[in-house]
Amino acid sequence: MERKDSQLAIQRIASKWEKTIILRQKELIRAYIPETRKYTFEHLKEMIDIHGLVYVKPDRGTYGNGVMSIEPWCDELEPESPVQYKLRFGIQSELYPALEELHAAVSERIDKKFYLIQKGITLLTFRRRKFDIRALVQKTPQKTWETTGFIGRVAAQQKIITNYHGGGSVMPIEELLSPYLEAKEYLQLYKEMKQVGILAAAQLTRKFPNLKEIGLDIAIDEQFKIWILEVNTLPALFPFKKLQNKDIYKKIHRYAVAYGRLKK
Repeated sequence: MERKDSQLAIQRIASKWEKTIILRQKELIRAYIPETRKYTFEHLKEMIDIHGLVYVKPDRGTYGNGVMSIEPWCDELEPESPVQYKLRFGIQSELYPALEELHAAVSERIDKKFYLIQKGITLLTFRRRKFDIRALVQKTPQKTWETTGFIGRVAAQQKIITNYHGGGSVMPIEELLSPYLEAKEYLQLYKEMKQVGILAAAQLTRKFPNLKEIGLDIAIDEQFKIWILEVNTLPALFPFKKLQNKDIYKKIHRYAVAYGRLKK
């Protein structure tokens, strides 16, 4: 269920599952959302068979807390050895000879809380560290939606999450994507990400009319396809202060003041 910020009357939606269901109702957005199901052993088995890599995350939670990845694993030095299953969380990893045993370990970790399982996206990397992109989408003073800023989030060494609070670092997206894309390709991707942000915000507003801002966690895969990993309805604004282009944060701040998130 959504809640309203008691001071600001800005709607916030805690449940990742609820946001996923609403976004998937819009055909234009559906293609950007990785397959997501409620966590059960049956769903884990099916999604490992289909996708290989999957992520398991709490339905409610912030800062990447509780996120795990699961994938089949083979010893490259012994190609005849049986397939095992690798569970990763934080900087730790554990191997299990059977999926049933891994599921038992995951069940113990999540302790009957509501968790989701999501198709894993193979992220692009920067200096061998994974990165994704946070897009900030805000209501303008004219009451329309605008994607006002992007910031790259680079995972700490050996970590599966890119979150700043999990040791990740922030970088301009131009620096992260320029090794992969020509200027024209980058511009095309940039425009598509801006449009995806607006579409997602507009769709969520159909159910939650008092939304004023969202943060989209966007993955770019190895084919340069855009994926919405998650939507945050209480997005951090301070990372955008770190951008060299100070006009971006000035606009973000001006819009946030207009709808009551920040004071002048």
